[in-house]
Amino acid sequence: MPVTGGSGEEGAADGAAGGGGGSGAPGALRRTLSFRDLFVYGLLFIAPMAPVGIFGALQATSHGAITLVYLVATVAMAFTAFSYAQMVRVAPRAGSVYTYARVGLGEGAGFVAGWMAMLDYLLIPAVAYLFSGIALHALVPTVHPWVWTALAVAVTTLLNLSGVRTAARAGFAVLAMEIVVLAVFVVSAVVELVVHGAPRGWAEPLTGEGGFSVGAVLAAVSLAVLSYLGFDAIASFAEEAGGGEGGRGPGGPDRVARAVLSCLVVAGVLFAVQTYLAALLMPVSAAELAARPAEQGAAFYATVDSAVGRWLQDLVAVSKAVGAAFAALAGQAAAGRLLFAMARDRRLPGAMSKVDAGSGVPRRALLGAALVTLVAAVGAARRDDGLAQLSSIVNVGALTAFGLLHASVIGWFWIRGRRGRPQLGRIGRSGELVGRSGERGGGPPSVLRHAVVPLLGLAVVVAVVVEASATAQLVGGVWLVAGLVVLAVQHGGRARG
Repeated sequence: MPVTGGSGEEGAADGAAGGGGGSGAPGALRRTLSFRDLFVYGLLFIAPMAPVGIFGALQATSHGAITLVYLVATVAMAFTAFSYAQMVRVAPRAGSVYTYARVGLGEGAGFVAGWMAMLDYLLIPAVAYLFSGIALHALVPTVHPWVWTALAVAVTTLLNLSGVRTAARAGFAVLAMEIVVLAVFVVSAVVELVVHGAPRGWAEPLTGEGGFSVGAVLAAVSLAVLSYLGFDAIASFAEEAGGGEGGRGPGGPDRVARAVLSCLVVAGVLFAVQTYLAALLMPVSAAELAARPAEQGAAFYATVDSAVGRWLQDLVAVSKAVGAAFAALAGQAAAGRLLFAMARDRRLPGAMSKVDAGSGVPRRALLGAALVTLVAAVGAARRDDGLAQLSSIVNVGALTAFGLLHASVIGWFWIRGRRGRPQLGRIGRSGELVGRSGERGGGPPSVLRHAVVPLLGLAVVVAVVVEASATAQLVGGVWLVAGLVVLAVQHGGRARG
């Protein structure tokens, strides 16, 4: 594959994408993030206690085998994490799956991947902000949820605008608080089990109540994998990960890849431990919970209250309220990078491709993401069914993007990249790879890593999308059609130009 140099605007884009150094070239994102920073962003977005909100629904759906559900879900999402790790080494740029699909499948597929990911990168933070507003309203009932929601958006947006390292430090403090609260729960639960014993069999969280059901477990897995959405946001910071020349040394893309995989493994362990202990302490059976769906949302809190005490229930609630806002902070930061990357490639208004000289962040892209999230979150907060409506339409966009990610691994390693496989330096206007002669992006193809794993990951994504709610499928389909229309208009405009 021919390797070309850039000039003019394209050369500037090359510098933005591949400029090394701590400060970066003018207009470039700064390479200042450590492995810890990347890991914190990912785990913060996922939230260490993510299962709390859907514990009851999963326990009822799986017939009591909730811990097995999370173990299977971790393995299922590992395929996606592995594909991210492969592609971030090929294309260490902002934009995450948008960039990877563009490299592996072409210009059009890249736009569709970015467009679908955009839906969830904007709405998942909105759900998190709304959850924070509702939780804070429960603690201070005199203040309406929409006020708390708007305040959470404002505070976290200011942190994101102040710089990626400042936001990472604040996120680390909140993540540490969440881990401490989780540790308090684990210790309290273990003490309760040692002193009073378990109300149910020790193996039930793994085998289920009254017999194992494969169908019930798989149905629950399709919901549980949504707890992991957010670890992929780490890849959005590929241009801000410190590393060697051009960010492509062991500290650059390899650092991002390790952070993605580590975040998923740690989250899986945390989810399995907390659901195992909570399932053992549940005061009601999974069958009783299934018969009373209204009680499923608060099942984890009810379990903590009955087994340990009200004080721990309140502590968990406060942790979830603050943690949700900072999960949204990480999501908003990732959304800003996605908008920035698409704007830099002239797929969105060019104003969002500007990087603030003082803070080194894409300020306008962050403000654009914050505005959309604010409108969605506050609008939902002012409706009685706002949380249910907003929650029902997220996730399909990210899952569709995941599917294109797996296809990108196959497309790059087996088709587009086989002619020399140059390491990516820049993507030209027509989607061609522009890199350095002789460099190989990702090495030779492997049947296991670049065919079997992405195909298994694609199968998982299809299964989860099929199990998604009809509302989510409808919204995802409408958003996809809208994206295809935008793509057609842009293509027509470029052809005429």
